[in-house]
Amino acid sequence: MSPTQQHLLDVHRALRHGSPVPPAPGTHDVRVLRELRERRRFRAVVAGRPAQGGPAQGRIHPGRPEPGGVRAAAAV
Repeated sequence: MSPTQQHLLDVHRALRHGSPVPPAPGTHDVRVLRELRERRRFRAVVAGRPAQGGPAQGRIHPGRPEPGGVRAAAAV
């Protein structure tokens, strides 16, 4: 049975019994992944290791010009 079919069956049962309808599959995936990442970073800090990753820690993405790079120098 696919996750969609199982969800439809759960919705049908919930409606018949008057209980709340369960969320659709994949509704909270992004939130769960963020919480797992934060938990891993927290445990690293508590264990005395530096936290890895995170938003924009000075990483240069391939294919993107560096800030203040060639375009900024040409504008001067």
